[in-house]
Amino acid sequence: MVTLTDYLVLGAILFALGMFGIFINRKNMIILLMSVELLLLAVNMNFVAFSHFLHDIAGQVFVFFVLTVAAAESAIGLAIIVVLFRNRASINVQDLDHLKG
Repeated sequence: MVTLTDYLVLGAILFALGMFGIFINRKNMIILLMSVELLLLAVNMNFVAFSHFLHDIAGQVFVFFVLTVAAAESAIGLAIIVVLFRNRASINVQDLDHLKG
């Protein structure tokens, strides 16, 4: 039987991997976006786990809202990255400091 602690440990591991990806890789924008999505996935897993074990549907409903925002963030972020790659021929974060006014 899988307990609530197992889900929370898995969520903590996913969250730590996402934070590790953000702090270690500061160069590639796609890796940064994937790390943010991993953070959101970890939070969603905790919402679903608590919702299931507390027999409350509110956590699962909230996950749909978070997934909607995450999908919009991914689509807009990837569109911005494509435009920046076409203009600068690089998605390196250090190359984007030329955008300052």
